[in-house]
Amino acid sequence: MFIVDDILLFPARSILWIFRELYNATQEEITNEAEALTTQLSGLYMALETGRMTEAEFDQREKELLDRLDAIEARGTLSEDDGE
Repeated sequence: MFIVDDILLFPARSILWIFRELYNATQEEITNEAEALTTQLSGLYMALETGRMTEAEFDQREKELLDRLDAIEARGTLSEDDGE
């Protein structure tokens, strides 16, 4: 009986597995994007402190990066329970 159940439910389980994998890949990509933006912000702070960048340039670039981070958080995809 279990073999018949497995055969009948295989297409549905396969589709669910595919969607789960797509979701996990998307979450990983978004997390990587957020980490890259954070790294860029750190580089900006270092450039400002070392004098390689003016404060006006820093403010403009920082605003762009923070806006992108806010957009990621607004989509609700960067959640506290990543890694499920």
